[in-house]
Amino acid sequence: MPPPTDLLQGTLDMLILRAVAHEPLHGWAIAQRIQEVSENVLQVGQGSLYPALHRLEYKGWIRAEWGASENNRKARFYALTAAGRKQLNAELANWHRLTGAINLVLQEI
Repeated sequence: MPPPTDLLQGTLDMLILRAVAHEPLHGWAIAQRIQEVSENVLQVGQGSLYPALHRLEYKGWIRAEWGASENNRKARFYALTAAGRKQLNAELANWHRLTGAINLVLQEI
């Protein structure tokens, strides 16, 4: 299996917003969701995840509430706010525009 791929700068926020778009998740579950959906290509370490969560919460794109995890431990659950949904949509549109442009260049070279 190839080694995990480092995330492009700026994509972690978008991935976190997408991970919590449907339901609140605690930090470890967010990292697991990203890893599972990417078929183990993307792995988010705690050293990147938690600063990003704090940054997104500060910006008002996610909110955090204490709750009990699956193993009944106290954990902070992160949920998307209305401002976060708007930001996610903007970032997804930009991502599709950027990757489309890159694909055009790669097809021509």
